[in-house]
Amino acid sequence: MPVVPPEKLVKLQQQGEGIRNICILAHVDHGKTSLTDALIATNGIISPKLAGKIRYLDSRPDEQLRGITMESSAISLYFSLLRRSAPEAQPEQREFLVNLIDSPGHIDFSSEVSTASRLCDGAVVLVDAVEGVCSQTVTVLRQTWTEKLKPLLVINKMDRLITELKLSPGEAYTHLSKLLEQVNAIMGSFALGERMENDLRWRERIDEKVTAAAAAKDQDDGTDGSKSGPKSRKESIAQDEGGIVISSTPAEYEEKEDEDIYFEPERNNVIFSSAIDGWAFTPRQFAGLYEKKLGIKRHVLEKVLWGDFYLDPKTKRVLGPKHLKGRHLKPMFVQLVLEQIWAVYEGTMGGPNGKGDQTMLEKITKSLNINIPAHIMRSRDPRALLMAVFGAWLPLSTALLVSVTEQLPSPRKAQEARMPALIDASPGSDHVDNNIRDAMVHSKPKLGEPVVAYVSKMISIPESELPANKRRGGMLSAEEARELGRKKRAEIARAQAKANGEADVASVTDALGSAAIGEEEEVDDTSGQEEQQEDPEHLIGFARVFSGTLTVGDEVYVLPPKYTPARPHVQPLPRKVTITALYLLMGRSLESLTTVPAGSIVGIAGLEGAILKSGTICSQLEGAPNLSSTTAISTNAPIVRVALEPAFPGDLDKMIRGLRLLEQADPAVVYEQLESGEHVILTAGELHLERCLKDLRERFAKCDIQAGEAIVPYREGIVAAEEMNAPRDAALGRGRVEGQTTSKQVTVRLRVRPLPAPVTEFLVKHTGAVKRLYSERKAQEEERTSSGATEGHNGDHPEEPGEQEIEAEDTSAEGGQNLTMAEFKKHLAEAFAEEKGEKEIWKDVVEKIASFGPRRVGPNVLFDLTESGVCGKFLREEHEADEAQENGTNKHTSTLADKVAYAFQLATYQGPLCNEPMQGVAVFLEDIALNVSDEEASQNMGRLTGEIIRTVRESIRLGFLDWSPRILLAMYSCEIQASAEVLGRVYSVITRRRGRIVSESLLEPSTNFTILALLPVAESFGFSDEIRQRTSGFAAPQLVFEGFEMLDEDPFWVPTTEEELEDLGEKADKENVAKRYVDAVRGRKGLTVKRKVVESAEKQKTLKR
Repeated sequence: MPVVPPEKLVKLQQQGEGIRNICILAHVDHGKTSLTDALIATNGIISPKLAGKIRYLDSRPDEQLRGITMESSAISLYFSLLRRSAPEAQPEQREFLVNLIDSPGHIDFSSEVSTASRLCDGAVVLVDAVEGVCSQTVTVLRQTWTEKLKPLLVINKMDRLITELKLSPGEAYTHLSKLLEQVNAIMGSFALGERMENDLRWRERIDEKVTAAAAAKDQDDGTDGSKSGPKSRKESIAQDEGGIVISSTPAEYEEKEDEDIYFEPERNNVIFSSAIDGWAFTPRQFAGLYEKKLGIKRHVLEKVLWGDFYLDPKTKRVLGPKHLKGRHLKPMFVQLVLEQIWAVYEGTMGGPNGKGDQTMLEKITKSLNINIPAHIMRSRDPRALLMAVFGAWLPLSTALLVSVTEQLPSPRKAQEARMPALIDASPGSDHVDNNIRDAMVHSKPKLGEPVVAYVSKMISIPESELPANKRRGGMLSAEEARELGRKKRAEIARAQAKANGEADVASVTDALGSAAIGEEEEVDDTSGQEEQQEDPEHLIGFARVFSGTLTVGDEVYVLPPKYTPARPHVQPLPRKVTITALYLLMGRSLESLTTVPAGSIVGIAGLEGAILKSGTICSQLEGAPNLSSTTAISTNAPIVRVALEPAFPGDLDKMIRGLRLLEQADPAVVYEQLESGEHVILTAGELHLERCLKDLRERFAKCDIQAGEAIVPYREGIVAAEEMNAPRDAALGRGRVEGQTTSKQVTVRLRVRPLPAPVTEFLVKHTGAVKRLYSERKAQEEERTSSGATEGHNGDHPEEPGEQEIEAEDTSAEGGQNLTMAEFKKHLAEAFAEEKGEKEIWKDVVEKIASFGPRRVGPNVLFDLTESGVCGKFLREEHEADEAQENGTNKHTSTLADKVAYAFQLATYQGPLCNEPMQGVAVFLEDIALNVSDEEASQNMGRLTGEIIRTVRESIRLGFLDWSPRILLAMYSCEIQASAEVLGRVYSVITRRRGRIVSESLLEPSTNFTILALLPVAESFGFSDEIRQRTSGFAAPQLVFEGFEMLDEDPFWVPTTEEELEDLGEKADKENVAKRYVDAVRGRKGLTVKRKVVESAEKQKTLKR
């Protein structure tokens, strides 16, 4: 195929209607990269024969080695087709530019899927015809739904139904129907969830307007208000007294059309394909083939080729299921489509010896009017013959690209549908400039329009790969050929010397000298320079231009993550950067551009150091939207922490520089430096960690780096167990502690209790909402008080930046971020009401919440039960805050209350078991008393601050240990597909690693099972490798972080009763697993661990032999 020059692609960028931005999404190993290869072959970049084998967009060596995609890669493709504007008109050539992004399917790299989806307008979702809907399939379908992408469904690997499962066409049709139902059921569940949410909001708005209208009526004419009762509800909503419509809320709920959300072959949004064999089709193609033969119009045939429609062999009429009259006819899809596909496989690969049927093949090629080259017909490779037949009859690229260009929208149409909701979801959306909003919604590409682009991630490119450093086309000159040959020989000689263990430089120099063409001295110099020369990495923004035209040399603002157009000049101020270069992304290579209009996907240079992971760039500061905050982008939260150190201490600076580069180049990596001085990276899983370490050693740090054991997070909690130790103080009761500072000047009484399980679950799920409410409250306080008055408050949480921010952000994608204060209080009260026992304790406690912890967003709650409410309410409206400030309390008591709240944060951040954060703990502050005069208190406030923090922390710790403590383990949800033969081995591996099987289901019609299990993260290292080894590669797990689960075992339990001692002995022969976990964490953190060094003090016998 002819190679498409980059100049042609650049020219097509200017034609907005001819651009299609698509991403390819699927579960791991469902054939995304093989499908992409077939499309790339149409542009002459790779040979059609190698499509599906070369995996062109897997440009990393480890991607090729493992056979999976790890990074999303973009490539721009040219596609043209002839189309008639009317049935009688002459066909006209239409040209398209398809910007295609191939994304990973492995769960560890799900953040790459998110970065790809935000830049695109449409999605091609692949599903394996045999494996069906898997865990990541649901995730990517949800991604297309939340990002409002228009999807196309590709049912891939259809060849497996023929070659592996040996299904007949009828059985395959039944299987495909069930598969399509499964996918549509998932899409339907998303639509139903959104519909219920919209319906609820509509009802709330209606009730608000009815109440407001009634209140206004009563106020205007006191007694007449009662007469408005019989008036219909619709009238009271839609009209005021003058009969003028004032409400934008419809009086009846408007149902949305749900036809567009489903995949239906008759609507040509389903493609049946086999990427490895290079064929694909839609019912439209077969409708064109049978139009003349059956005498049925093409558009009618398209509607009846899929579904319960049958062809009467005598009358050639289409029958519905009611008109069969007992006849056993095959569905039209089976008879006219699948049987033809099966026949090609039978003719090329069937027969007793697997060499096909020559007579049948000749008949097929003659009826289809296709010519197969003679050398392929003589070929002994049946697959080559099969691919030649399908390549001439149903080429994959044609079916897919025609569907993409006709079914998926252009950037302008897509932005008109997507942008309004995206802008409204951004912070301070009311203050977005109308010109910018209009330009973004209508994708205006003109030079004068405001420029807005979204950078979804930063890509790291070696300097040698940049277009400026690469030689432009044409043949090598003699000088260049000699130079290239010399370099290659130098590399080979060094590699040989290293392999043979020849460390001395002389042997290397001899090898170079004997192999050199040029002067000997010149070679020696070159090798010396090459030793020292490094290939530095450059970061390029992977971006989509939403409006205006971006040009090299433009000065644009990079909006920070917390930027809001309501306060554009608040610190940190947006940085102004100059665009140094623009690149057309072509998979493994880049092409330089000078301008890029709206609707294009582009690489932007010049953003290094200005954007950490993602961000918005805009040509003006006032009224610019912050798209990076509207992140419906769901990532697999980084859960695996590893401490790193350089093998040679002198390389520490290199490692730190490399870690910062890695953090920018990988959207899912978080780098932090702990208080202990350790350099820690957080990754999404074991495979992701391996890739990060490889990148660090070979690309970013370029030095040897040692990784410690993975640091797994735990949580500490308490329960009211049946058998607990007696309360610490029987007079005060369980969990109640009365603490006094060392100076006896302040007395604090508090009570610790376990939070009800529904409340803990709610708080874990809605961490994002708590974080947002806290940020809003903080902003209100800053507005009310001067900066000087808030200094002390800011000093209260030095631990907030860094690690704390990260963990809160991880869970914010879970949901609940859009809850208002009233909605949050309502849902929280409902969660407390679910608790059946001890209703009196939890009654009306929502109003008494003073703080959440740790980090002010965690699943532990501080309740203020003091008479004067010294700590204040956390969930208060703005007017309530003003009233509280006016009423005021004792100045020193309220100051001490701040210290109590801070001590609560510290206590919940480091629990008593092993200094891990607490979860599900309620602390009731009952009283705080100052036993000295105000004057003396103000003089000793510095000393009292430290004393009260220490006292409250110790009191909470004692109250915690008064209950039965528990450790909560981080858990992975594990999905494994395995055949019946290896099922027992899979179970044994899961059980040995303390996993728990949740469900097991048979994947009909195959003999494979889908197993869902829960596995502790602490036991998961090496799990994937062990599963693959034990099952000989027939099973591969997908691990997703599920949350924390309580291990129902007291780490301090020892056998005490006669029965326990009799069953378990004094040493408790049954291992206390909770204690093992606690001791391991304490040992890692350098805390004291009680271990028996000598088990039995007997003289040991030493055996020499």
